[in-house]
Amino acid sequence: MVVPEGPAGAANLRYEGTEIELPLERPTLGRPAMDVSALGGHHLAVYDPGYANTAAYQSAITFVDGEAGHLYYRGYPVEQLASSSFLEVAYLLIYGDLPTSQQAEEFVARVRDPKLVPHAAIERLFDWFPQSMHPMAMLSMATEALTAYAEDDPGADPRARVEAAGIRLLSAMPVFTGYAMSVLRGLPKGRSNRSLDYSEDLLQLCFTIPGSDHLPDNATARALNTLLVLHADHELNCSTATLRMVASSGAGFYSGVSAAINALWGPLHGGANQAVIRMLKEIKDSGKPLSHFLERAKDKMDPFLLMGFGHRVYKSYDARAKVIRQVALDLVEKLAPEDPLLDIALQLEKVALEDEYFVLRRLYPNVDFYSGIIYRAIGFPDEMFTPLFVVGRSAGWVAHWLEMTTTSNKIGRPTQIYTGPKERSVPKNPATA
Repeated sequence: MVVPEGPAGAANLRYEGTEIELPLERPTLGRPAMDVSALGGHHLAVYDPGYANTAAYQSAITFVDGEAGHLYYRGYPVEQLASSSFLEVAYLLIYGDLPTSQQAEEFVARVRDPKLVPHAAIERLFDWFPQSMHPMAMLSMATEALTAYAEDDPGADPRARVEAAGIRLLSAMPVFTGYAMSVLRGLPKGRSNRSLDYSEDLLQLCFTIPGSDHLPDNATARALNTLLVLHADHELNCSTATLRMVASSGAGFYSGVSAAINALWGPLHGGANQAVIRMLKEIKDSGKPLSHFLERAKDKMDPFLLMGFGHRVYKSYDARAKVIRQVALDLVEKLAPEDPLLDIALQLEKVALEDEYFVLRRLYPNVDFYSGIIYRAIGFPDEMFTPLFVVGRSAGWVAHWLEMTTTSNKIGRPTQIYTGPKERSVPKNPATA
């Protein structure tokens, strides 16, 4: 294959005496991509397990530079946005630019509108959920139920309908998360206080006992806000790709988000921070030295994984991890100075970053390594870590659904490499064949 130099051109693939021209798509940032649409006419397909090198969409929302360890929201480095309010960052992702003061005020008013508190019938769903039910299942079902009670204007243009649905989702997510927390704690559900900041309301919904006048600590609310910002979007990860796949079929927005929630649930995706805490607990309870677990992680025959290290995309230190490492240090010192898991995490990070095996493979701590520590310090049970991820990622899902459904896209339909038997006939007497 030959790829011409220069800003334009095409790659030429030679196959069985035929030369196939594959036009190049050159992004603003990142690798050029070959348009392989022409391969189908030559009865060829592209084999790319996990779609790691397949660009299925064009997007202007987020870019991850895995080699350098950078993450950009609409061109802004995420570390520069970490101290911004979550709803300002949500506005940026959805509309493309940071809001003016007036735009921010209007957007906050829309999201925090008391009329958007979820319908009482959806609230009653949580009365039927048992304490043993995982809160991700609760969020998935409640989000799907929004379809029945959304009061979107059917006469509005498609973009306005998606925006309205997105606003409703952002408004509902803290409430659903608080309801799920109440189920786990076996306590009455709290009520959204729309006079509070988004993160403050999320905290009081999760921790305030009804009838109490307790308000969340400012430092805790800022830490949670930072995590929501850092989780707001991350390019075409598993859950966002799932969302876009559902969108391509013409299905409804809340159905797509429900599917994305279930994709995010997995321990190799959004559930990784919960897996980190379980790993640290296992290390603590074993009483064995860290070297024992590092050797297990290196052994390909051992199922033990060093959770929170390495990333499918990042080949350098995750920019998000750099931000929340200090947040974790500060918050644990304030809220949980006796928590032994942070000490284990810091020791593990130090040992792993000095170990040749991890250094050569560029396995650095990622955002999941410290986010679980922060959630634990605040007081969230392990099961709530991934739902909190959902609250932040909802902003990115709104942006991706809007971009996907207001541009020209084909229905998602990956091909395959069939490895089953060739055509064969059913025996005349299968029982004796």
